[in-house]
Amino acid sequence: MRVSNVSQAAEHTRKLIPSVEDTIGAQAELLSSQLHAMSEALFPPTSRKVLRKFTSGEAARLISISDSTLRKMTLAGEGPQPDLASNGRRLYTLAQINELRQLLAKSLRGRDRIDVVPHRRPGEHLQVIAVTNFKGGSGKTTTSAHLAQHLALQGYRVLAIDLDPQASLSALLGVLPETEVLSNETLYAAIRYDDQKRALSDVIRKTYFDGLDLVPGNLELMEFEHTTPKALTSGVQTRDGLFFTRVARALDDVADQYDIVVIDCPPQLGFLTLSGLCAATSMVVTVHPQMLDIASMSQFLLMTRDLLGVVRDAGGELKYDFVRYLLTRFEPQDAPQTKVAALLRNMFDDFVLTNPMVKSAAVSDAGLSNQTLYEIGRENMTRSTYDRAMESLQAVNAEIEGLMKAAWGRG
Repeated sequence: MRVSNVSQAAEHTRKLIPSVEDTIGAQAELLSSQLHAMSEALFPPTSRKVLRKFTSGEAARLISISDSTLRKMTLAGEGPQPDLASNGRRLYTLAQINELRQLLAKSLRGRDRIDVVPHRRPGEHLQVIAVTNFKGGSGKTTTSAHLAQHLALQGYRVLAIDLDPQASLSALLGVLPETEVLSNETLYAAIRYDDQKRALSDVIRKTYFDGLDLVPGNLELMEFEHTTPKALTSGVQTRDGLFFTRVARALDDVADQYDIVVIDCPPQLGFLTLSGLCAATSMVVTVHPQMLDIASMSQFLLMTRDLLGVVRDAGGELKYDFVRYLLTRFEPQDAPQTKVAALLRNMFDDFVLTNPMVKSAAVSDAGLSNQTLYEIGRENMTRSTYDRAMESLQAVNAEIEGLMKAAWGRG
């Protein structure tokens, strides 16, 4: 009887002490509610992200004309008319800048026309750039977002694909994955194996950034990791395309509408990442120059080699225009980081991008308000800090754009 009482007391105590899963669940719900509150404070449900307007000087640089030429066009009533700020500055939306590009292109020929409106020409293949790394925190999503926005600012037609179930890229581009992305509205809809499969065009969303569209992500993408093994054993995938061809096949549906696709890959080597890498025409591997990150990258490269070898043996065709390593969050004054960067350059030579992305408070500060450097504007932070960060960012993105142009055969 006494033993029974002890057992009952123990059981009662266990019921009073929350289990690990209950504790984690409660913490998850608390964090989720706080994130929702922060998101609604920054971007209320009734509002949407809106890209800032650009000064006439910025607009002229983006179009590659002089500010005086742009002023003459405005005075002559040619093209969209800018808004006038209280200080007399002329301000253009990105949509207006792209309209001006099209207007100028009508009077130009050959290379000059391509420089103004750099869309793909006949014979130039769709560029699919996979931004990847095995380790989180390497700046992968930040790199993807800034690269996609840079290319859109230059006048390309860009599609960003959030292949990461954590969906940070979606949030950065103005789509909240928890509340605004419903079932079957991610890339999974276009690569799934059952009869609920949809065309990729059905899940593409316009963003507030003219010329930049988005395929959002959320946790639904993990379904591909679960359903692919079943498809491999059942033979379903052989009837409707091998798993590593599915992203490429989905892109075929919209290829004519875009010049460049930027894929933000998950920070692990699963079926999603492999399918993304097999759809890519080039790969950018983000690397934080510290020894722990380099050790992780070594494992990533070995696993990538083995898995892509299996894909090739199964009939997959891998043809990359370029593979480059991008040093991210680089601190030039940090001696250990400088040594690691030198080590990588000595080993990989031209495979390491010449320009690193330096660590900057400007990028962090922009991220606090769910924005990028291109969105936040120079006037919203210390100008010297912003200018240094923007100089580094522009150098990186211009170098990747140059590799892309070279692959198209443009000088």
